[in-house]
Amino acid sequence: MANHKATKKDVRQSAKRRERNRYYGKTTRNAIRDLRAGTDATAAGEKLPTVASMIDKLAKRGVIHKNKAANLKSKLAKKVNALAK
Repeated sequence: MANHKATKKDVRQSAKRRERNRYYGKTTRNAIRDLRAGTDATAAGEKLPTVASMIDKLAKRGVIHKNKAANLKSKLAKKVNALAK
């Protein structure tokens, strides 16, 4: 265990950040899953900007890599466009 005061604080902060990042990541994964499972084109079209924004925020926070975010958004856009046809 850490002995220095600043190190103890850093451990507390990193634990707090980890929990927050896990929450945001899980929430986004659930939103992606729901978007992929949907069959209604109009509902999917309305959800896509929200989910894309969530993915961008994960990349901005460093929870996922920016290229992974781009790949996820691209695949979701393809899915939504396929539903529209």
